[in-house]
Amino acid sequence: MKILKQLFNATRSHFETGGKLAKLHPLFDAIETVAFAPALPTRADTHVRDSLDLKRFMTFVIIALLPPFFYGIYNTGYQAGVASGQTPGIIAASLAGAWVVLPMLMVSYGVGLFWEILFASVRGHKISEGFLVTGLLFPMTLPPTIPLWQVAVGISFGVVIGKEIFGGTGRNILNPALTGRAFLFFAYPVNMSGDRVWTAVQQTGQQAVDAVTAATPLALSPLAASGETVTRILADAGYTFQRLFVGNLPGSVGETSTLMILAGAIFLLVTGVANYRIMLGGVLGVLAVAYPGYLLNLSSGGETARLFSVHPAWHLVMGSFAFGIVYMATDPVSAPGMNLSRWIYGFIIGALTVMIRVFNPAYPEGTMLAILFMNIFAPLIDHFVIKARLSKRVPNV
Repeated sequence: MKILKQLFNATRSHFETGGKLAKLHPLFDAIETVAFAPALPTRADTHVRDSLDLKRFMTFVIIALLPPFFYGIYNTGYQAGVASGQTPGIIAASLAGAWVVLPMLMVSYGVGLFWEILFASVRGHKISEGFLVTGLLFPMTLPPTIPLWQVAVGISFGVVIGKEIFGGTGRNILNPALTGRAFLFFAYPVNMSGDRVWTAVQQTGQQAVDAVTAATPLALSPLAASGETVTRILADAGYTFQRLFVGNLPGSVGETSTLMILAGAIFLLVTGVANYRIMLGGVLGVLAVAYPGYLLNLSSGGETARLFSVHPAWHLVMGSFAFGIVYMATDPVSAPGMNLSRWIYGFIIGALTVMIRVFNPAYPEGTMLAILFMNIFAPLIDHFVIKARLSKRVPNV
């Protein structure tokens, strides 16, 4: 570390005011503060003193993302092998998945960091640590067959339009990673939905198995014929609750395994990085809408909104709900700041997710739109919660 410190000291003058590379000072500062804590202590009374600064905060989020990320690499390779008629082992599947996922990650970080450095250099401020999380989150929400140039376009839209245009980290209304994903979904729907985008079949010369085995559970649900329950069609495709929980199925890179996401959620809650009220509120919102619908569906013979025929608990492990409520909805910038607001915010996200899934068969996954929709209303929820709390105060006159 002493040699590294000497290297930083020797080159610092080139990046400071008057140096040849002064414009790139934000980049130098970002790299240096990854290795060493800032030397300037907080002295003014107006600062909040805490042992956890923004960079360490983002580091904890990245650690929490690692379980679903590494499982996503393995699962991407495994699903590709199965679709090619093989049964790869852990190492073979992980290597095949890394060949697909790591380029997506490199493009996301490379292009996103370009925009971060550009905006930081023009504005003369430090590079935001928030991109360390956005650059990892974004490729985890994408199907493994997404073209790399679309990864570059999506992360550019998310960083520039979703964050930098509002002033950068801490000022954005929408979650940047979700903003980029929403842009790709509506701009290039063929590469973001359908049965053929979830499995990156390698060119092995062998015929891929029937496409229905590559469909996600939510994509299969609208295919239920009259008199057939969604539970039955999912069972015929081999989708059990246990399989959905573990995540051994086609889907976005990091969103299939509720088990791995749960491990990340526990880490975020133990370290105090994420707020449990949003996560628990989301789960309650799902169950509050899914349970009455499930009972209504049973009483009507199973013909009322067929996705209500699956047990309410299945909505917690299908699609991207678990990933969204743990890593996206808890974003401290775009989520509300009051505790009561967080309960309301999470609850409505869960309720909207089920309602979109059930009543809009053309768009069976509702988590992304539910979170983005509530990002817009988060400040309004805080406003009314604060207003209601102030109205209960008794004037001291």
